[in-house]
Amino acid sequence: METSTSRKAILWIAVVFVFGLALGGVGGYYVSHRIYAAPAPQTDEAKRAHRVEQLTDELNLTSAQQQRLDQILAGAQGRYRAIHEQYQPSIEEVRQKARSEIRAILTPEQKPKFELFLNRLDEERRRSGR
Repeated sequence: METSTSRKAILWIAVVFVFGLALGGVGGYYVSHRIYAAPAPQTDEAKRAHRVEQLTDELNLTSAQQQRLDQILAGAQGRYRAIHEQYQPSIEEVRQKARSEIRAILTPEQKPKFELFLNRLDEERRRSGR
């Protein structure tokens, strides 16, 4: 009877070990492929070229249409950028005011954690180009 119990215990340990290996492998894959190997933010030109290619495939555009589409999209990107630059100070002001209001409701123990959260958020925003 003790041998049977010992075998069951060894079997359970082996199952837990194999499960841990599998979970660790999946976690490692996720981190390496989804977080560290995430594609770098694309330039405006790369985004525009992709959109032109996409519409060329969908609509069977001629080369003249492709060139004109690229010009139209480049103009739109410039106007988007100008609007963003115009309103960015107001957006940043709202962001900072909200952060201050949030800090006011936090306990002293929560504040450092919130600052770490904000640092991660700001770094992500910088990396993505937003």
